Amino acid sequence: MSSLKVSIERLAAQGEVEHDPEARKKFLEFRDQLTQGKIRAAEKKDGHWKVNPWVKQGILLGFRLGAITEMPAGLSFVDKDTFPARQFTVADRVRVVPGGSSVRTGAYVAPSVICMPPMFINVGAYVDEGTMIDSHALVGSCAQIGKRVHLSAAAQIGGVLEPVNAAPVIVEDDVLVGGNCGVYEGTLVRKRAVLGAGTILTRSTPLYDLVRGKVYRATADAPLEVPEDAVVVPGSRAVKRGVTAEWHLSLYTPVIVKYRDDKTDHGIELEEWLR
Repeated sequence: MSSLKVSIERLAAQGEVEHDPEARKKFLEFRDQLTQGKIRAAEKKDGHWKVNPWVKQGILLGFRLGAITEMPAGLSFVDKDTFPARQFTVADRVRVVPGGSSVRTGAYVAPSVICMPPMFINVGAYVDEGTMIDSHALVGSCAQIGKRVHLSAAAQIGGVLEPVNAAPVIVEDDVLVGGNCGVYEGTLVRKRAVLGAGTILTRSTPLYDLVRGKVYRATADAPLEVPEDAVVVPGSRAVKRGVTAEWHLSLYTPVIVKYRDDKTDHGIELEEWLR
């Protein structure tokens, strides 16, 4: 893998690669490793998530090398030939229910993942075992999704390719993401958290913890982080300065109202039957 890394970094730094036959050959080797989950845009080591910038460089290299081509795949697609739609077989053990879903080659989708139509998984994403991606849900480029996660209908998991050292959105194991949620800008959702329907999380969004009396924020060196087992719902906070106070306005804010318990688990155990 170290030789592949060196090759990708070298090619990414080159000014002209479009006419280099070795560049496409090396990229296709890289893309296969990415699709198989053998390399990842980010990975957890010793309890900490680490970004692999060279993997993003490899994906961006693919866009430089790619030519626009027609891609007949049931519907009509026109895209870069370096990132065609993935074609699954029974041997992949991934359920892709008919109805217009699409997964780009270069995204890892583990056995036992369920894809409900229509949904989309972008290049560089990693979706681990037992996860369900519901209708109209998006898994953005390089997003890392753990085991047994449920991305409910219309949930949006943001993607990131540039800058290459920027952390992607990470959703750890056993997280429930409610309908119409949006998780963006490198937010880290720790395992077993529950995001209530309509919750939006970004780098600029403070997260208020009513249980522990704390406020979580992103910093220059770290993303917004949702604690393990936290149950988050949409809320609001009053604005007390200037004319906004006179108008009694408030701003959206996510709020931790409790931490996961037996009652919470009972409320979502239907998922096990659906799988």
